[in-house]
Amino acid sequence: MFYEVELLREVAVLAENLDRDKLVSSRFIVTRLLEGLLSEKADEDLGYFLAVTGIKRIGKGEVVHNSGDVFFPVVFNCRMFLPCKGEILEGVVDHVHRLGVFLRCGPVKYVFLSARKMPNYRYVVGEKPVFLHDDLARIEKDVVVRFEVFGVRWMRREDITKEFMMLATLQGDLLGPVTGPDGLDL
Repeated sequence: MFYEVELLREVAVLAENLDRDKLVSSRFIVTRLLEGLLSEKADEDLGYFLAVTGIKRIGKGEVVHNSGDVFFPVVFNCRMFLPCKGEILEGVVDHVHRLGVFLRCGPVKYVFLSARKMPNYRYVVGEKPVFLHDDLARIEKDVVVRFEVFGVRWMRREDITKEFMMLATLQGDLLGPVTGPDGLDL
């Protein structure tokens, strides 16, 4: 689900980035805010940070006495994406395996569509493996697939940065391949 939220972040400006008069431009503060959100990437409760849509207020900076660094409170609007169970989404097939397919959906890198959740599809082995439907619709690498979110899990481990992982299903109406690998509608 896409939505907008108002957030508050403390943006740190190192003392070495202050000018002679101990001032810093609002552009520099916004750049530091964007860098921070880029590295933060996602939040378990809010979802993925997609775009800052507006800066509401940059507060007065507070100096940390022992370092001379300055922290500015910044209030801003941000567009978010939080995957939810039951939601209908589209993803691009990244990898086909006999147990199912792996999709990418926007910022979500890990979407698994199990072969068990693809009714009337069968796995066909070959140089380019594919799942073939009874009506000859194909799910193969680079195909866009409309799916229902079956499950969502927040992952935060040292070897994987903050990510949501999703399980998908094609059990429902109007779900399945939307376009073929050449981009034409099926």
